[in-house]
Amino acid sequence: MLAAESKVVSSNAGHASDNDPARSWKIIVEPVEPFLQAVTRQLIGQTRNFDPQIVPYAEHALNNGGKHLRPTLVALAAGCFGQPGESHVTAAVIIEMVHLATLVHDDVMDEALIRRGSPTVAAKWGNEIAVLFGDCLFAQALKLASDFPTTEVCRAVSLATNTVCSGEILQTQQRRNFTAARHDYFRVIEMKTGELFTLACDLAAFLSGAAPEQRMALRKFGTVVGTAYQVYDDCVDLFGTEAGAGKSLGTDLAKGKLTWPILLAWERAAAADRQSLENLIQNWQPENFTSVKALLKKYETFQPSVAAIQQLLEQARQSLIPLPPSPGKSGLLALADFLGQQTNALVVQ
Repeated sequence: MLAAESKVVSSNAGHASDNDPARSWKIIVEPVEPFLQAVTRQLIGQTRNFDPQIVPYAEHALNNGGKHLRPTLVALAAGCFGQPGESHVTAAVIIEMVHLATLVHDDVMDEALIRRGSPTVAAKWGNEIAVLFGDCLFAQALKLASDFPTTEVCRAVSLATNTVCSGEILQTQQRRNFTAARHDYFRVIEMKTGELFTLACDLAAFLSGAAPEQRMALRKFGTVVGTAYQVYDDCVDLFGTEAGAGKSLGTDLAKGKLTWPILLAWERAAAADRQSLENLIQNWQPENFTSVKALLKKYETFQPSVAAIQQLLEQARQSLIPLPPSPGKSGLLALADFLGQQTNALVVQ
């Protein structure tokens, strides 16, 4: 997750020079804080729509919010056309519920015990409850979407949910399969992570009455920023510090998930080292992490990984060119810059 504060200066001269103060997450979200508060209130209010015996699970999941990155995207994208309204708040709630449902299911698959500093639903109530409750969250999100006077919202949410789940399936199929993962890495993360970023920007544009080319521009921004965010998160898991990340590192490797730096090392490695890397991950033990990191360093995978993120972020910035100047556009550019700053922060860690 993006850090709440950053002291790293953006490297993009077009939007923040080396002499500019660092953009923090707080600065970016401050203009849309009333919108995010409305989203939080409506999310908490959703607990009333579950069966009384299910309410404890709903309260635990819906009250344990993160930084609401996807609702922030809804607000900023809507801000490209004026002030976001109640329909945008509901759209953000829908997207956040779908996201929370995927997290509940992810925690089952990853056997995770902690999520955002609290026990996961699976850890607290067991895997069976967690799987079924995740399904309830999906269903409630679709119900909210169906309440819109147009079928476009429900269609978009359904398609996005299908894409996210398909991406998760593909990633699961490719665990420890270096050849398949190398071929499909960016496609998979665009599906499983980028898709909800895309949906956030797309629904915001649609509900604001944006022109087709403007809606397409925002869809592109969401897709590319979401993909960049996942590559960044994958790098944090390998190159970050536990204090900075706020979570245990190396968890992707423990589940056989092959992320971009790992795939770069495998592609560059000599035959013996390639075999060693495969063995380390296929027969994973926590102590293997040190050996894997040594191979990442040997084959210089850090800088190309950073470059891939920065290239994606520049694509995201370029995608907004068709949009006229607005507070929302400035906020989206600042968000891209901030993710670039967070990526640069890994350089000195």
